[in-house]
Amino acid sequence: MNKILIANRGEIALRIMRSAKEMGIKTVAVYSEADREALHVRYADEAVCIGPAPSNQSYLLGEKIIEACKITGAEAIHPGYGFLSENASFARLVKASGLILIGPTPEAMEVMGNKLSAKAAALRYNIPMVPGTDEAITDVSEAKKRALEVGFPILIKAAAGGGGKGMRIVNQAADFEEQMQLAVSEAVSAFGDGSVFIERYVSSPRHIEIQVLGDTHGNVVHLFERECSIQRRHQKVVEEAPSSILSAETRQKMGDCAVAVAKAVNYVGAGTVEFILDENLDFFFLEMNTRLQVEHPVTEMITGLDLVKEQIKIARGEKISYTQNELKINGHAIELRVYAEDPDNNFLPDIGMLQTYSIPKGNGVRVDDGFEQGMEIPIYYDPMIAKLITYGKDREEALERMVRAIDEYDITGIKTTLNFGKFVMQHDAFRSGKFDTHFVSKYFGPDSLKREDNNEALMAAIFAALALKKRNAPLQASPQNSDNGNWRRNRQKLI
Repeated sequence: MNKILIANRGEIALRIMRSAKEMGIKTVAVYSEADREALHVRYADEAVCIGPAPSNQSYLLGEKIIEACKITGAEAIHPGYGFLSENASFARLVKASGLILIGPTPEAMEVMGNKLSAKAAALRYNIPMVPGTDEAITDVSEAKKRALEVGFPILIKAAAGGGGKGMRIVNQAADFEEQMQLAVSEAVSAFGDGSVFIERYVSSPRHIEIQVLGDTHGNVVHLFERECSIQRRHQKVVEEAPSSILSAETRQKMGDCAVAVAKAVNYVGAGTVEFILDENLDFFFLEMNTRLQVEHPVTEMITGLDLVKEQIKIARGEKISYTQNELKINGHAIELRVYAEDPDNNFLPDIGMLQTYSIPKGNGVRVDDGFEQGMEIPIYYDPMIAKLITYGKDREEALERMVRAIDEYDITGIKTTLNFGKFVMQHDAFRSGKFDTHFVSKYFGPDSLKREDNNEALMAAIFAALALKKRNAPLQASPQNSDNGNWRRNRQKLI
């Protein structure tokens, strides 16, 4: 494997290229017309334009990706996350073209890409499941009957869904029919598949996921958990590893379950098994993501592994070079997704130019980004600017470093989630570890950041007044000011 094409853009494309370069592997970038001057295009050894700005005319066209491989002689494709990363049809196209996909098999993608088939695979290994239905339901009357058996509140979920689309919470039977119709309609619109199923609604859930690696020799290990409970619109904003709430016993049980799920589909490469944790700290299987996750850096920080390098080694046919017992958690890591969004306006995208862009530095700080000062945030793609990751010997140190790094991160020209991240880091619920996926709806509102800004302005004014008072005050008698004794006579100017 001498040359890899990265079928993605932005920070993840750059992140993959850097690991490949360290392994002596040349890289090929693909780009849309909107990304002609993007950093990943400039960083790669070669670059191929694959179409206009809209992703359905560029990054989502598998045939153009394959053509770019043929033009450049790339032997393998790394899909990153998003776009074609979990597309089984694309995976088959790659294989049929004689290329290597740095990822799982199409068969594993298909099974785990549908929540119902994923549940069926996991059930064979007695993995805990949220009470509900194990098959798709289309008849509203039958679905309502099953919902009454499960008990309200219940959750209607799209079988082919993700990101909160096709998902409806129903608190009482009278609302069921309308909510199911809305869920089916949204699922058809988003995924082309109206299949839905029912689960008991966990009222105070925590989102815990386990990173797994599997090789072509039947070996599977897990790399411990990530907590991803700070979300907006059912999408993650803050992640950390390890979780602040898991006991060693629960961690081992969840890890064992994740390995079993991966083995159920002969999983190859990096994947993530997702669980929900209820108020009693009981966990239930949700789904498996058959790709590298956005939040993989926190796992890298606490394990010392480079997950992209591990993916490449596995794709080359190498065995995983360590056992489960050799893997240990070292320290604590937190990631904040820095989005071009306005938290005060329901986190709506705030697209524009990065008039100022300066990243934080220093011990324990990592920034994965794909932009620089003066660049525009394109309207065509996900509005994530960067991932800010901090690491410490423990959670407290990682938290304090995150606060410091947020303060040092300088972005102007657009609204971002930086101040929201600081709000989270300083909130008692997050610091104490007593939070769930409803953190935003419970604690964050349109005026939350304004209050924080006002408090900071007030404190700054108080400190300025104290400093001015000190500067204007007469010098007090002290050994340093005295003309007697062994102290030096030249007085220091007070600042």
